[in-house]
Amino acid sequence: MSTQMLTYLFVGASFALYIGIAFWSRAGSTKDFYVAGGGVHPVVNGMATAADWMSAASFISMAGIISFIGRDGSVYLLGWTGGYVLLALLLAPYLRKFGRFTVPDFIGERYYSKTARTVAVVCLIFVSFTYVAGQMRGVGIVFSRFLEVEVNTGVIVGMAVVFMYAVLGGMKGITYTQVAQYCVLIFAYMVPAIFISIMFTGVPLPQLGFGAEIINPDGSASGLSVLEKLDAVLRDLGFSAYTQGSKSSIDVFAITAALMFGTAGLPHVLVRFFTVPKVSDARRSVGYALVFIAILYTTAPAVAAFARLNLVDTVHNTAYSEAPEWFANWESTGLLAWQDKNQDGLMQYAAGAALSPTKPVFSGETGKYGQRQLDNQPTTSSNELYIDRDIMVLANPEIANLPGWVIALVAAGGVAAALSTAAGLLLVISSAISHDLLKQTLMPQITEQQELLYARIAAAVAICIAGLFGIYPPAFVAQVVAFAFGLAAASLFPAILLGIFSKRVNKEGAIAGMSLGLVFTFCYIAYFKFYAPDMNSADHWLLGISPEGIGFIGMLLNIATALSVSRFTAPVPAEVQNMIDDIRMPGGAAVAHARN
Repeated sequence: MSTQMLTYLFVGASFALYIGIAFWSRAGSTKDFYVAGGGVHPVVNGMATAADWMSAASFISMAGIISFIGRDGSVYLLGWTGGYVLLALLLAPYLRKFGRFTVPDFIGERYYSKTARTVAVVCLIFVSFTYVAGQMRGVGIVFSRFLEVEVNTGVIVGMAVVFMYAVLGGMKGITYTQVAQYCVLIFAYMVPAIFISIMFTGVPLPQLGFGAEIINPDGSASGLSVLEKLDAVLRDLGFSAYTQGSKSSIDVFAITAALMFGTAGLPHVLVRFFTVPKVSDARRSVGYALVFIAILYTTAPAVAAFARLNLVDTVHNTAYSEAPEWFANWESTGLLAWQDKNQDGLMQYAAGAALSPTKPVFSGETGKYGQRQLDNQPTTSSNELYIDRDIMVLANPEIANLPGWVIALVAAGGVAAALSTAAGLLLVISSAISHDLLKQTLMPQITEQQELLYARIAAAVAICIAGLFGIYPPAFVAQVVAFAFGLAAASLFPAILLGIFSKRVNKEGAIAGMSLGLVFTFCYIAYFKFYAPDMNSADHWLLGISPEGIGFIGMLLNIATALSVSRFTAPVPAEVQNMIDDIRMPGGAAVAHARN
């Protein structure tokens, strides 16, 4: 059977599984729709959380970015993983003990204000739609290459599948679908990693192969470890050493912090801890999720290094007329391109930009992702290859000549990773609109069935908007997701943290802090990424901090503003202070249980 047929079979079978689960677990009440009835087992919730968390950024883009920027890419590993520790220690048990459906629910009651709830909804929508943009780009990349359809067609198919299990099943359907998606994506990530680790080092475990000695094609030992070989190869091509960082220390710290605190403020992750029966189950869920996530995250550095070595060995100084089949396959998508600058017919891979401009966009004429222009404009670099970072994990099995079923499995895994997170994000958007904005604020008289209907309508509208992001992506997947984390760190995380651990912060402080943090961070990102991209360099950044890390500064501004405004305004009412004690103290368990 051909690789193409295997891909259709694997992706089609996974879609059938997801839709079947949605019908089996469809929601019959708002509690089912919002929090899966509150009875999910911690192991199941941990696996679903891992799938919700390991989006297209983790599966498709993280190893690709690490493979191109080397040590600096460790900020993604450190920030995202460290954020889960914060989540386990600072937020998850207390939010579960509070016993409501959504994050704006907590903020609205804790800060005794419909305005605070509305501001939280706005922050949530900004964060979620920024995040979902990365997922839809991932869906587009997978469909563009592996199913050989136009990207807009692929996005529509993906959205139709999400529509079935998100709108029909709500959180209940999404939870059990994400368990299946986790199994698909982790198997799809590990199988090629194991194959390639054996091919390069003879060691079957990628985590150990990453530090092992390279084996020559004739089976002899090379005397160089994977990182030593990669450093040497990249220096020869004019790149910086793979193990040498180029970012400033303050920027590395800020990006890591933004990703870490943003993790602890992501609404689609936080809502997962409302789905378990008990407070202790929330903490156990985080532990299980960390284990499931660690399988992929400890493998990603090895995948990144092997992919970069594979790429150089395959294309550098190879005649274009003799390019391997995988090169032509990806070239047709516009995510890989060659420009023969010296007219020698050989593909030269070196430091610098190959084409101008280099921003990947969607072409309405070709129905593919690619450059805005591929017009042979001269550049100062001798590099002749444009390589989109987001293709590295997906192309790796083809570059390594692995069997067709492995390539098909990776395609199914990439779709599973993107759709699992997209579904969680779309659900929190619909919940925020139907429950927090309509039921709790604008239309308190509506019945439960009307609320459920509005939730499904909101989810359908959110899916349509998400589809547009898939067709017109703003940047690389991991970069877009990093912006979402920055927005979450600057807006929602401080309000939740201070709401749990400070009885002095009042509604005025929380509203001012969230508003300033969101506006400052969003404007900073928009200025350097969209309004003045030519100025997006360390020479123009505030304190040398890039847009990916500015969420950390936004978070500090949020906290400082909330504390300052609260100091000069009315204190928190006594009943709210008692509620905070109920949430934080063991004696409040009965109160929280009654509230739930």
